Amino acid sequence: MKFQWDQDKANNNIKKHSISFEEAVTVFGDSLAVTILDPDHSVGEFRFLTIGQSKSQKLLVISHTERENEIRLISARLASKQERKNYESGV
Repeated sequence: MKFQWDQDKANNNIKKHSISFEEAVTVFGDSLAVTILDPDHSVGEFRFLTIGQSKSQKLLVISHTERENEIRLISARLASKQERKNYESGV
């Protein structure tokens, strides 16, 4: 799996959410990670949300799209309490 991102967006994500995109990509190695379509933000291209555990055991929500067989990260943040509850219950 290949990943890409805009470095300015990555730097802003660290400032805003304290999560690096390097850590965020480790979520895609979580066998329990769940990916859903993000219809609210799929204007012009399909966007997805993936929730899963990073290698540092943080439960993250990753916004991303697919371009030319690569996953392009848009943002990454800690999961909310409700998102954590849904993930842990398998919803």
